[in-house]
Formats: sequence, structure tokens, C-alpha cells
Amino acid sequence: MSERTGRVGGADRSRTRDGADRGGRGAGRRDRDGRSPRSGRPAADLPRQAAYEAIEAVHRDDAYANLVLPGILRDRRLHGRDAAFATELTYGTLRVRGTLDAVLTAAAGRDVARIDPQPRDALRLGAYQILYTRVPAHAAVSATVDLVRSLAPGAAGFANAVLREVAGKDLDTWLAELAPPAETDPVGHLAVSHSHPEWIVRAFAEALGGDLGETGRLLIEDNQRPPVHLCVRPGRADAVEVADEVGGAPGAFSPYAVYLPGGAPGELAVLADGRAHVQDEGSQLVAAALTAAEIDGTDERWLDLCAGPGGKAALLGALAAQRGARLTAVEVAEHRARLVSQAVRGLPVTVLSTDGRTVGRDRDLPEDSFDRVLVDAPCTGLGSLRRRPESRWRRQPSDLPALTRLQRELLGAALRAVRPGGVVAYVTCSPHVVETHVSVTEAARRSGVPVDFVDARPLLPAGMPGLGDGPTVQLWPHRHGTDAMFLAVLRRG
Repeated sequence: MSERTGRVGGADRSRTRDGADRGGRGAGRRDRDGRSPRSGRPAADLPRQAAYEAIEAVHRDDAYANLVLPGILRDRRLHGRDAAFATELTYGTLRVRGTLDAVLTAAAGRDVARIDPQPRDALRLGAYQILYTRVPAHAAVSATVDLVRSLAPGAAGFANAVLREVAGKDLDTWLAELAPPAETDPVGHLAVSHSHPEWIVRAFAEALGGDLGETGRLLIEDNQRPPVHLCVRPGRADAVEVADEVGGAPGAFSPYAVYLPGGAPGELAVLADGRAHVQDEGSQLVAAALTAAEIDGTDERWLDLCAGPGGKAALLGALAAQRGARLTAVEVAEHRARLVSQAVRGLPVTVLSTDGRTVGRDRDLPEDSFDRVLVDAPCTGLGSLRRRPESRWRRQPSDLPALTRLQRELLGAALRAVRPGGVVAYVTCSPHVVETHVSVTEAARRSGVPVDFVDARPLLPAGMPGLGDGPTVQLWPHRHGTDAMFLAVLRRG
């Protein structure tokens, strides 16, 4: 690379005539149709522009792609194939960012951290097209250079040189050069080859009993585009009928699941009229498992201790309506509590905006009072990396101590809230052993009340494969096609 590439690294950025840093916000202004306000020429085609804006928001604002991308697509008036292309570019680039960064570091001759943020995100987008899609390399290079030119004009030559270097080798050749040897560094090899941080690869391998072959299959599945799952609310609709209505298919395991073939689920009538909501099949299974456990005595008061944004509360509320029960849904954040209220409208659910750990101190959360309690605990979210690919780069091992402390406190509160003979389901969307087995066993040990583990396997639909030896259950994307949901069921003595 020539020395001119130094213009996009670190403090030696040049400045435009109006004084804005190249790669800064001032240089990147565009009007609604994607044209540069100064030149009037198209800065980039709209699907790529939309994907770039979503990726930039993720890295600049800590946004989530699934929340910002729909608004960008609406603003850009993208539909059909263009929206699908923008979506693929956004999620694909975020999923394999680690591998892309390794390739770009080698191609640029400098760490990607030394490239200014705007050209860096554009380069990731271009490299993804070259290495992971059927877009011809020359088209990906040309479109990305145009995008960089609209964002940081002085970096266009650098981008062209780097992307041509990337296009000089296919993905397998790059991986052969950059991934550590599997024989001497199997975790590092899997991390680079399948674009996951090494600490997450280790955590997955530990949860899978050290089986690196199965870990590799999980990582491959983690990088696939997940299907959209609907949860058809019992008592309001039938899954087979809804599947016919939306052109989907009934779920493999949950009696309430429908798999969508694609498209924008927000436009479906079954969501608008409250017959269904979007929810991963694994989340449906663990919520329904709470209601399948046998208990003696009353079965009228249910509690969802961490209810936001409301998917599990909506399913539990619909089941409660069929069984003459009532659900109390607790959510500490007011804006998420409002989402819960919207999700459970018309169901026998009372929503409280309070901290679930106040059981016994809040008159609405008395001790020894609930027949069934769900603790869908805040966690790292490592089980849903297919749906939130940016989380794999955002989460750190340092997040675990605070989260596991919160998980144990919430489960302790749930064990105080449930009556003797009642059951508590502890759920995390993470397979990390510290968030699953360690948290649940420590909380049960410290609870001060007698607790027995219930075998969770019979609480799931018959015939589900790969549920392990019990009493807890870990679902997996590569085994079950669900998010990696963990379930433990405890009965208070």
C-alpha cells in the first residue's frame, strides 16, 4: 500500500474545504435519494446505502440492527428484493465482522482499528460482498469505492486498493492464511473461520462438553440467517390455520409456532389483530414448560418476574385465560413495561413497573403467594447471536459478574414469591455455564427455602432430540433450530 493510505488512519486525517474531517459527519451528508448534496451524483445505490447506515448506527450509537434497519428501509422506500439485499448485507456484515477485520487488516497492512470509522464500515461492507456473496468482485469494489467517496473523499483511493487486494483471493485462501492451525490452536481456528470471539467459542465448547466438532457446527448455524417464528396465541387462533393464512409452516416442536417463509412480519394481519406475535420457538417452549409442570393445590396466580418486552407474558397470559388463572407481569424499565402492556392487551395480565427483587417488600409481590413463576433473567444473550449478530462483538467476559449477580438475586426473589409446592422456571437466552448451571445452583443453595429440581425434559414436547441427561435442558440452534435457550424448573418444598 502507498503512503497515501495514511490519510484515513488515526490523527493524520485531512480536512475538507469546509473544515469537516474526512470520514466525519459533515462529509457524509446525503439527501433522501442517496445523492451527495454537493455533486448531485448518486453516492451509492440505495440498498448498499441503507446497509451502511444501519452498520454505522450499530457501531457509532450501540444500536441494534433489528431495531434501526426497518426505519432506514422505510425512509429509503426500499421494498422487495432491494430491501432483502440491504438486509442480507447488514446482517451478514455484522455476523462475520471478525473474519472481515482479519482480512482487511492483512489487505491494508494495518490494523482496522487505525482506519477511520466511516471508511472502515464501508470496507467491511465491500469485503463481505466480495468474500461471502455472489456479487461480482468488480461491482462490489466499484460500489464500495463510490460509497467511500461520498463519506470521505480522500479515502477513496485507499479503499480501492484495499478491496482489490481482498478480491485477489477467495475466502478459503484467506482463511488458510489467517486462521491459526486447527491442530495447535483449535479455538483460535474456529474463532477466525466462523467469526466469533475466542471467549465465546470457549464458552460454547464448555457448554457442549468440550466437543469442538459440535461447537463448529453450532458456529456455522450461528452465522445462518434465522427464520422468523410466530407464536400463535392459544385460544385466539390455531397454528395450522395461521400457517395456511400466511403461507408458512407449523413449527417442528411448539404447538404454537409458525415458521414464516420470509418477508416483513409486521405487515401480517395476524399480528395486527392480536392472534399471534413474533417469538422464537425456543422462547415459546421454555415459557410453556412452566405451565406443563404438575403442582398440587391452587393454580390461579402466575408471575412473570422479568416480563419485558412481553412475548413470554403474552403466551402465558393466553394460556392463563384458558385455565382460569391470572398473570402478574413485572418489568423494571418503564418503557419496556409499556411494551408489555401493549403485548398483553385483552389478556388476564396485570403489568407492574417495578424491580422483581422487591418480592416481600412490595404489597403487589407478596411472598409465598404465586403458583407458577417465570424468571426470564437478563443475560449476555449469547444464545440469540443469529438474530442479534452485533452482540457477539459487543459483549465481553467482564459483563458476566454483574449479570450473574442479578440472575441469582432474581431467582432468589422468585423462590420467595412462589408458594410451597409451586414451581419456578429459570430461563436464560445464553448457554454460558456461569449463567446457567452455576447461577441456578448457587441461587437455589442460598435461597433459604427447600428446593428440588424438576426434570424439565418431560415438560417439552415428546420426541425432541438432544435434550441431554436432565434435569435441566439446553436448546441449541444446530440441534433444534431455536435460539440457545436454557431451562431449569424448581419446585419449592
